[in-house]
Amino acid sequence: MHADYADTQLSRLAAAIAEPARARILCCLMDGHARTSTELAVVAGVSPSTTSVHLSKLKQENLLKQMAQGKHRYYQLASAEVATALEALLALAGLPKPRFVPNTPSRLRLARTCYDHMAGTVAVQIHDCMMARAWLLPGASDDTAYTLSPAGIEGLQEIGVDVNAALTLRRRFACSCLDWSERKPHLGGALGAALLTLMLQRAWLTRDLDSRALAISKRGSKALHDLFGILN
Repeated sequence: MHADYADTQLSRLAAAIAEPARARILCCLMDGHARTSTELAVVAGVSPSTTSVHLSKLKQENLLKQMAQGKHRYYQLASAEVATALEALLALAGLPKPRFVPNTPSRLRLARTCYDHMAGTVAVQIHDCMMARAWLLPGASDDTAYTLSPAGIEGLQEIGVDVNAALTLRRRFACSCLDWSERKPHLGGALGAALLTLMLQRAWLTRDLDSRALAISKRGSKALHDLFGILN
């Protein structure tokens, strides 16, 4: 019974991946970046309506997940396990993974504000560093919420972030916020705002007068390198 079920599930997954347009979508998302259905329609080489059908099929088979960011909907691979399976198939096929090339203006791409927290390449790298150190842990409320591990609390307090004050605010404490230029998460919520406030107070960052861009000072570049292993 279980063997028959496994065979059936495997054939369903294989059929979902085997359709050329869906295979192009999955390969495109192998770089870890999220994309809209409009972007994926171009990648797949089919109409937007046909792309919607393909995306629904891939979600149904738990190969993709959908994320909402404001009025936009983005798609990513559902898990690291999906990426691993696709990586193995790409290796068998002898094909390289595609590379994501952002088209955001460079002065906004590196660092900018996203409401009251930091976005851009540097913000995504800080988020990734905190995840790699297990400072950020999945929250219980939804799949975008974070809690801090004991190491995360200690690490951020040592940097100077007022974690306790962020916890008392009547808003989400910490959450992933999809970065529209990098198409990967950066840190949002009260904790993300507190981190940006600290960086501005210490003059690691300065606000642009006529845009959301943030300039990184020499002192800030050194601090970010020392604290998070980014820039230099």
